[in-house]
Amino acid sequence: MKAAAFYDVDGTLVSTNVVHTYAYYAVNVPSLTDKVKRTGSLLASLPFYMVADKVGRKFFNDIFYKNYAGMGEDRLHVLGEELFDRWIRGKMFPDMIDLIKRSRAEGYRQVIVTGALDVMVRPMAKFLEVDDWAANRLEIVDGKATGRLLPPVFAGPEKAAYVRQYAADHGLDLSLCRGYADSGSDIPMLSMVGRPCAVNPDMNLASTANAHDWPIIRTPQKD
Repeated sequence: MKAAAFYDVDGTLVSTNVVHTYAYYAVNVPSLTDKVKRTGSLLASLPFYMVADKVGRKFFNDIFYKNYAGMGEDRLHVLGEELFDRWIRGKMFPDMIDLIKRSRAEGYRQVIVTGALDVMVRPMAKFLEVDDWAANRLEIVDGKATGRLLPPVFAGPEKAAYVRQYAADHGLDLSLCRGYADSGSDIPMLSMVGRPCAVNPDMNLASTANAHDWPIIRTPQKD
């Protein structure tokens, strides 16, 4: 089949988000001083996360990912594997894991496209055995994160552009492709495919899904 299923991650495949991920990194830095500093910067970022859809995902990303400045590249990768094994895997929605298995059996390519960091997504993609994945990447200079994201930054329209280009590169029929996401910021991505689906949608996405008769999946929330 010349089609793919595209998945967002946070809120769609797992009950976690970018704030939870950074919190794990912040509390696991070896220095107590650094731990206090990073926890404080996390708390200062929370108000921006609460209004991310209003102020724009790019604006939020520019502010939030500064929290990672100074973190070692090796440390980020090690904690990414640990984060998935110890916590995120247990927060994945079983219904969505089953859906991926069924979709793969039906012949769809399985593709993750997310604003989450690559160091967290890589072990998840391996676990799910997806065909391809795209995630945000931190700029690394002299072995340390600068706090900036490398382009393309996957948020809103950038995800839609990735889906369009991916389909062109692989000879896929977008009218047959599926898309799964939870946020109103992902409406551009869902609008690119012929078979969009809202998963645990926020108010904005739920309103759009209802207006266009898109299917809605509500998964049991993980504790």
